[in-house]
This record gives sequence, structure tokens and C-alpha cells, in this order.
Amino acid sequence: MTVGMLRGITVVLRRELTLSLRRPDQILQPLVFFLIVTTLFPLSLSPEPRLLRQLAPGVLWVAALLASLLSLDGLFRGDADDGTLEQLALSGQSLNAIVVAKTVAHWLVSGACLVLVSPLVALALGIPIEAFGPMLSSLAMGTLTLSWLGAIGAGLTVGLKRGNVLLSLIVLPLSMPLLIFGASATDRAISGLAAAGPLYLLAAVCVLTTTLAPFAAAAALRITLE
Repeated sequence: MTVGMLRGITVVLRRELTLSLRRPDQILQPLVFFLIVTTLFPLSLSPEPRLLRQLAPGVLWVAALLASLLSLDGLFRGDADDGTLEQLALSGQSLNAIVVAKTVAHWLVSGACLVLVSPLVALALGIPIEAFGPMLSSLAMGTLTLSWLGAIGAGLTVGLKRGNVLLSLIVLPLSMPLLIFGASATDRAISGLAAAGPLYLLAAVCVLTTTLAPFAAAAALRITLE
């Protein structure tokens, strides 16, 4: 990575974070959805701690994945609609750098926030404190991977009027390994078993998508801009 590309990533990342702070609804919407879904499950089921603890990994991960999906459609659409994306591409900056900056910004304002509030949800679901380490690690890697997968889907659908439905159809099947490995790691941690195996698999998927997704998303955006 060259110095110029790193500088471009920093500039775009700072711009995206500044715009997100000016529109707090983009941060609050996934968080509120996540909290509502995870709160409804204990209210609709028996408050028996053992039952909640058994359901906690699936509830936590399904809610996190669906909450992260809410903001994926706006990853490139806003800039594409007002012409900013085309101007960024014409500025001489690499599309790969733009994708990296916007995706990292998306994760910071959505996925990272979900990870930060997840201990509150975990306590409500009866997850023991000893399981918080694997749970937080799996959620951090899983939401980051989902942001990369979402960048590919958003790049493919940014030129469509109703691309949010197609985006969900693209991203959800690809996110199934995240759900399986993440819920498995959380479940094993709750049961007092070693969660290293699912965490390693989740880390491998995260590294793979971090390496390849910027190129795939940039290629999709290049086709759209042409």
C-alpha cells in the first residue's frame, strides 16, 4: 500500500465518519433494531435462565446480522446518487482505497457499535461473564466480515432503484458461515468449552474477505460507473 493510497483512505474515512456523526439516525437505527429484537425474545419466551442461555447464541447472532444489513444499502448509494462517488473516482484515487475507507467507516458506525452494546444484551439473555471474550471476538470478526460482503453486494446493486432487496439476497446466503461459526463459538463459551476452533474458522473467513472484498467491490463499482 503506497503512501498516497494510505492518505486517500484516511481522508475518505474521516469524511465518512464526519457525515455519520451529522446523521445519528444511521448509528441509532441498527442499534435500536438490535436491542428491540434481542429484548423481545426473553419477553416472548419463558424467563427461565437455562432456556434463555440455550437460545442466546442464535438470538444474538441473528439479531446482529439483520441489524448490520439495515445500513448496507446506503454504503455507496448516497454518494452515487449525488455524484460524489463519480467525483471520487475521477480524483485519481484508487477505487480500492475508496472501498476500504467506506467499508471500515461503515463497520465503525454499525458493527463496532453492536459489539459495544452486546454485553448488555448478553446479560439480559443470561450469558455468563466468562463467555464475553469469545462472544465479543466472534461478533467483531463477524460484523467486519459482513461489512466486506455488504460492500460487494452494495457495489453490484448501487445502480438499481430497489437494490436493497437484491442486496439482502446476495449477502444473506454468504453470511451463513458467519452465523454458524459465530453462534458455535458463543455456545461453546457459554457451555465452558474451548471456543478456539470456531473462532479460528471465523478469523480465516474474516481475513479472506478483508483481502479479496475490496477488489471485488471496486470491480463492481467500476462497472456501475462505466
